[in-house]
Amino acid sequence: MTALKRETLGMWLGVLGVAIFAVTLPMTRLATGTAEAPQLSPWFVTFGRAALAGALSLVFLAVTRSTLPTATQHKSLDMALMGNAIGYPLLLGFALRQVTSGHAAVITALLPLATAAIAAWVLHQRARLGFWICAVLGSALVVSFSLLRTHQQGHGFGFEWADLLLLGAVLAASTGYVYGAQVTHALGAERVICWICVMALPLTVPGALLTWPAHSVDPSAWLGLVYVGVFSMWAGFFAWYRGMAMGGALKVSQTQLLQPFLSILAAVPILGEPLEWVTLGFALAVMATVFLGKRYSAPLPVVYRTSKKSS
Repeated sequence: MTALKRETLGMWLGVLGVAIFAVTLPMTRLATGTAEAPQLSPWFVTFGRAALAGALSLVFLAVTRSTLPTATQHKSLDMALMGNAIGYPLLLGFALRQVTSGHAAVITALLPLATAAIAAWVLHQRARLGFWICAVLGSALVVSFSLLRTHQQGHGFGFEWADLLLLGAVLAASTGYVYGAQVTHALGAERVICWICVMALPLTVPGALLTWPAHSVDPSAWLGLVYVGVFSMWAGFFAWYRGMAMGGALKVSQTQLLQPFLSILAAVPILGEPLEWVTLGFALAVMATVFLGKRYSAPLPVVYRTSKKSS
């Protein structure tokens, strides 16, 4: 395979991964239901999807004869587990009972910038001033959107509890991504998410059994759970990580700009949510700051001073 074909395939795999992740929002809302018509509890969705992905991961690790992570790698995997397997889906599930998936898509559009910011902090990289300006501007847009939507619903100017949950979900996911990336080179991209899901099984399997629904649930809710367990928590990462490896992380990561729009569009046929120009407009504005921020997210180059020899 030529370098150009490999890069092109990597880009398409990146788009596939982003498309899979984009459908996570409407499928999670389908699984949890709304506050007025609840389906599966966010606790059960969180434990159930990770347990399902963990079972698939056990098969994958056994077939590929993967070696166990070392003791030093466990810290990073534990942090990724708490962020990606528990924190993000749990906070997202509770938030989506209160707001539409289109609303959530605008808030979670900050995820790429949040990931870059946490990477700069955890990995001790100095980001450029332009990146921080874009991060502040993107955050201000999200705050403005939250205040506007709350005011439109007749609650005055203030933050919704769901928006704080969504911001917590963004923080949890971005932290998990950064710590998972620390061991990706050593373990391999696909094995990182597999070990995260397997290590979570002692928590997720009992958790799923304890929170198993005691009331009847619509079949569509179970369909939503299966999707977020098989695709959002597992298969999507295979396409995403492999795409970045083949096409280059810098280029393929730009496909994340499509995610909030794909989430908004997917919610139309899945949930029957209307397309709102205000939501689309804010999503476009936030992603513009993400696009600009990514251009400044590379660490500052190290400048080495050389002494002049006296002639």
